Amino acid sequence: MIDKTMHLPLIEITSLAIEILAVMIIVGAVFFSTARYFYSVLVKKTPKPDLYQEYKHRLGRTLLLGLEILIAADVVRTVALEPTMGHVTTLGLLVVVRTFLSWSLVVEIEGHWPWQSSTKQE
Repeated sequence: MIDKTMHLPLIEITSLAIEILAVMIIVGAVFFSTARYFYSVLVKKTPKPDLYQEYKHRLGRTLLLGLEILIAADVVRTVALEPTMGHVTTLGLLVVVRTFLSWSLVVEIEGHWPWQSSTKQE
């Protein structure tokens, strides 16, 4: 029989590493996108409305990716470490909140609900 307590630190470290990855992606993208935005405004003198939309979309997509990775870390931690009803309920609530945030970001980025057709003429 395998001792589960021996694997707990590895699972906890793995979950923490996934969370750190998500935070690094979000923070890195904020710094990179902000630097790129200011470079374009101050050095290249690109029209600001276009730049702002690009900046906002880049940040929104990065936040979506970060939220998805954070959900993965929560799933790993909850399922592998303590799959009690209370922890699974907490995980479910976290997923619902993060899913709502994701949908809000998608609406902000695309300008319409996912089930509506795009108003842009391509």
